[in-house]
Amino acid sequence: MGLKQSTSKAAAKPREAAAPSGSQTLLRGLDVLEAAAGGVIGLADLAERLELTRSTAHRLASVLVERRYLAFAPREGYTLGPKLLELGFSARQQMNIIRIAAPHLEALSVATEDTVHLGVQEGALALYLDKIPGRRRVEIGSRVGERQPLTTTGLGKALILDESEERWHELFMADLGARATENAFRIWLKRMRAYARDGHAFDLEENEDRIRCVSAPIREAGGRIAASISVSSAAQYMSDSRMEQLAKEVKATTAAISRELGWRGDPPRA
Repeated sequence: MGLKQSTSKAAAKPREAAAPSGSQTLLRGLDVLEAAAGGVIGLADLAERLELTRSTAHRLASVLVERRYLAFAPREGYTLGPKLLELGFSARQQMNIIRIAAPHLEALSVATEDTVHLGVQEGALALYLDKIPGRRRVEIGSRVGERQPLTTTGLGKALILDESEERWHELFMADLGARATENAFRIWLKRMRAYARDGHAFDLEENEDRIRCVSAPIREAGGRIAASISVSSAAQYMSDSRMEQLAKEVKATTAAISRELGWRGDPPRA
């Protein structure tokens, strides 16, 4: 036991002497958060517990306070900050959406025989939370956890139906980069106005060749778009007439999920 303790202390010294790498700094920051999770902790105790110098502990804690991951009270110490409450709420909400949506996604996939996705907006991207593979002999190259553009995917368009046209313009130009032109945006904008009016969106092979999808938003209790779902398949199975019919099924599914999340707004238009 004594030998292990001595080795640990010896290893701690060079850790202070050398400039930490990015991953080391991240890990130390997480250690600080975990230490504060046990209750109010002063700087001296924090440094001792993590085997850091007071200056290093203070530097790490100060950055976390600045970003609101920690809170600091003079003569008391550090506690977990409000940012963690926000993140915890978002994480819980995402988990609730996955759990609530799961049976609805399964039923929609069975009814359509196509691949069904569930996603949320994460910054300027669409994050895929769940995927139910279809029964057709079509490989949809998506995976849970990946992020895709908001303006070229059906899932992403459904997530931004409530945004302003100015925000649409920002996202479109950012997503397409050098390929973005004002003329291309005008064509896209005309479609988005129709999507916003009708409460659903299409991906007409914009994100991936020969793949089309139909999507619609899921709303939380306050009416804000919390997530969206999409039905995706090969273009050969997605004629214009079938996509219009699928839009009704997808919106009926998102309306059912939204009701379970507390939304009591108008039902989707037929």
